Amino acid sequence: MVWQVNKTTHKIVRIKGDKALSTKDVIVREVPITLFLNGKEFVTMVCSPQALEELTVGFLCSEGLLQSPEDIKNIKIDQENGIVSIDAPDCEAESKFLKRNITSCCGRGRPVFYFVNDAKSMNKVSASLLVTPGQVWDLSDRLEQMSVLFKETGGVHNAALCAPTEVILFYEDVGRHNAVDKIFGRAFLNRIPLNDKILVFSGRVSSEIVIKVGKMGLPVIVSRSAPTDLGLEMAQKLGITVVGFAKGERMNVYTYPERILG
Repeated sequence: MVWQVNKTTHKIVRIKGDKALSTKDVIVREVPITLFLNGKEFVTMVCSPQALEELTVGFLCSEGLLQSPEDIKNIKIDQENGIVSIDAPDCEAESKFLKRNITSCCGRGRPVFYFVNDAKSMNKVSASLLVTPGQVWDLSDRLEQMSVLFKETGGVHNAALCAPTEVILFYEDVGRHNAVDKIFGRAFLNRIPLNDKILVFSGRVSSEIVIKVGKMGLPVIVSRSAPTDLGLEMAQKLGITVVGFAKGERMNVYTYPERILG
């Protein structure tokens, strides 16, 4: 079905110096997806039109609304109309969730205190995972090599769930939060243990991303980009190692450097 295609083309005029050329460019697709939870319209996300089961399940997990795969009684994806329906009758959704429209860009509209309270209610990650600098650089390079859609369009973020020596899951999305939710959703559904895994990520390590990583129980996040100060403050409280600017043979280790062996 065409709806599932994650890229398209668009006519452009490409200008270089004093020359102009009419041509076509590859553009990433962005679609609205409405999640119905237990028969009620719950939230609308803007995302890349793939891995919608992973995205919606991961989103509900990151919001603390699902505790076990058994909570999910049914998932139905209506690609034609952009609707995902999930039946999880034991989910106390209305009392735990602030309904909002979620955009693909840098945030989801929740006030900062909401994330701070999230962090206060979470357990500190205490995993003893150790990773060498060489393994960090190798995983970062693998993420870049797998990011084919980004190379074509420049319009998506990428996330990979990794062991120190291998990539286990890889997803891409126009929203950096969505890419992480897709990882969370598939790991949740497949019951993949996460306390000895690493999230390798293309985007900025903000407070929201750190909260998601903490809820997954991941001890290490590696990004090819920068962190924010609030993100690092939360990572320090939650026991998460944050590595930024992991490219080539350099990196910055911002929190819990003891997990990165020298």
